[in-house]
Amino acid sequence: MKALAAIVLAGALCTAAADDLPPIPSTPKRPVTDEYTGGVKIVDDYRWLEPPSSSEVREWSNSQNARTRAYLDRLPMRRSIGESLTRLLSTDSTRFSALSFTGSTLFAIETKPPKPQAFLVTLDSVDDPGAARAIVDPNTLDASGATSIDFYVPSPDAKLVAVSLSKGGSEEGSVSIFEVATGKRLSDLIPRVNGATAGGSLVWNSSSTGFWYTHYPRAGERAPADLNFYQQIYFHRIGVAQDEYALGKEFPRIAEVALDSSDDGKYILARVANGDGGDFLHYLLGADGKWHQITRLSDQTSTAAFGPGNSLFLLSHKDAPMGKIVELTPPSFSLANAKTVVTPGRSSIDGFVPAGPHLFVRYMAGGPSKLLDKEAAKSERTVDIPPVSSVGEMVRVKGDQLLFESQSFTEPSAWYRYDPATGQAKKTALSESSPAGFSDVEVTRQVAVSKDGTHVPMSIMRRKGMKLDGSNPALLTGYGGYSISMSPNFQARRRVWMDHGGVWVVANLRGGAEFGETWHEQGRLAKKQNVFDDFIACAEYLIKSKYTSPEKLAIEGGSNGGLLMGAALTQRPELFRAVVSHVGIYDMLRVETFPNGAFNVTEFGTVKEQNLFQALFGYSPYHHVKDGVDYPAVLLLTGDNDGRVDPMNSRKMTARLQTATHSDRPILLRTSSGTGHGFGTALNERIEQDADVFAFLFEQLGMK
Repeated sequence: MKALAAIVLAGALCTAAADDLPPIPSTPKRPVTDEYTGGVKIVDDYRWLEPPSSSEVREWSNSQNARTRAYLDRLPMRRSIGESLTRLLSTDSTRFSALSFTGSTLFAIETKPPKPQAFLVTLDSVDDPGAARAIVDPNTLDASGATSIDFYVPSPDAKLVAVSLSKGGSEEGSVSIFEVATGKRLSDLIPRVNGATAGGSLVWNSSSTGFWYTHYPRAGERAPADLNFYQQIYFHRIGVAQDEYALGKEFPRIAEVALDSSDDGKYILARVANGDGGDFLHYLLGADGKWHQITRLSDQTSTAAFGPGNSLFLLSHKDAPMGKIVELTPPSFSLANAKTVVTPGRSSIDGFVPAGPHLFVRYMAGGPSKLLDKEAAKSERTVDIPPVSSVGEMVRVKGDQLLFESQSFTEPSAWYRYDPATGQAKKTALSESSPAGFSDVEVTRQVAVSKDGTHVPMSIMRRKGMKLDGSNPALLTGYGGYSISMSPNFQARRRVWMDHGGVWVVANLRGGAEFGETWHEQGRLAKKQNVFDDFIACAEYLIKSKYTSPEKLAIEGGSNGGLLMGAALTQRPELFRAVVSHVGIYDMLRVETFPNGAFNVTEFGTVKEQNLFQALFGYSPYHHVKDGVDYPAVLLLTGDNDGRVDPMNSRKMTARLQTATHSDRPILLRTSSGTGHGFGTALNERIEQDADVFAFLFEQLGMK
């Protein structure tokens, strides 16, 4: 213990001293042997680094942080990069998200730097953002900037709003009720509504006197058997202390529940995900006051939305990998009698909004979006949106008009109003401004060929006129999982990279939904290796086409994308000069023993089944670090409050890489004490993280 404390002190002294870094903290091997399916025995040398409450683990983590700070703070460009990012990200560039029309009131979440956290407002009109009025401001509730809004739901009469608030990026949210007119908080406080494992949801009754909400029955230890990870539905009546159980004891233990209601409040829908793998159940609370199950997992339905006449529209993948939309009618809502209203096409259905006789359907076209207006008994119409852009949130407004958010790699987020009567989409005043302009940047779509011959698209950003001679620093990123697609998005931080001759590449890997459910299926469970093969193929394409070279190529990813980083660096370390991985998963044999890991089983698989164990062990990054290999420079980032990916992954991976690497390139661990998986991270901490990441990459890639 004393030796570890001495290392912390040495780290503090070396920060301001010579170029020498503090030594790597002493990390003893304490072998623990586990026996898995088929009698396979695996030795884990660093199991002792798992318990977060251990004082020894805490001292070791602090020592790693001191060493990382010593390295990063001595970099001559660290300060100037931080100043540039502060100018870009702290400038008043307001963004509105999570729009909700309730009656005649428009609610929104407003992000307004330099405020640390976003806040809830009401707007008179989409054409007058300056008149936004704050209802719930976490920056006022908590001056430290540690409190954030998880979600909000207005009551049908727009007089009250339920808001889930959590602290320190933990996502452990309790719901409070606020008066919309005054911002006054009522005495009602409902704990354990939102969590990092299964999220949270809430829907009001038609009289605005109460609401159904998701509830974790008790708080407890982080153990798989704990009821804390068994989400159920309860009903709360305003002003009443005792809440009523409604539904959920029959749900899968890894249920993730989302609640919705018909416009008139006559029907309440519960969409229940079976973990993270993409399988869903649907339950309906009808006029008889009883809950009825209307779909099964085998029905392959997912997204649901109420439409005119209380019809229920469902996205189905039954015999339709690209998706189809079916309509269920009251009062039976029978899937057997469902009518197909949108047939499968060549692009994947990514979302939809019913509005009067219109059905607005968002398609995923390999990464970029398409938006179509489909009117009953009439031909469809394509809504005009910018090229290589994405359509995000879609909100029905009065009548059959639509508000939708769109952004691209070079244009910040803007809300558009689409009017079916004219067929025109016009930008509203709810448009984000940014000091980062990208008029000098071009975006091209290129295709790499993966190991099995699959064509993998990617978006490449570079300054116009850049020579392709292999000398350019490049940053390649990807995700590849959970049916989440990498759509075009705007990031002001990329301006720092572009200003120093960098190429930025976003890969659309299998595991996402860029080409429908088949694309997802080809990158999950026993086929997860396809994701890594796709990513490696993209890296090889960039090198072969002389966008960059191995000495100038860095990769970055987070969460499931952090797993991708771990697999890439252990399978092909010679391809990359530097790796940045945020809140990554690395020990695939232990992940399901942690809270959120149980929810990941439907996406990754379980060690309890022979073929899935072999697949998991076959690519688990922690188990494929080899002694004596020249590994790239690695920066692993994690947060103490991460309830989605336990920080033990980053600690153990750091220890293994530091012991194994033969190169003189640094293996660094950065642990933030006031953050979690990334949700709710205050603006100043996001800037500090970005400054550390860019300084690390600039140093490794020789960027001046």
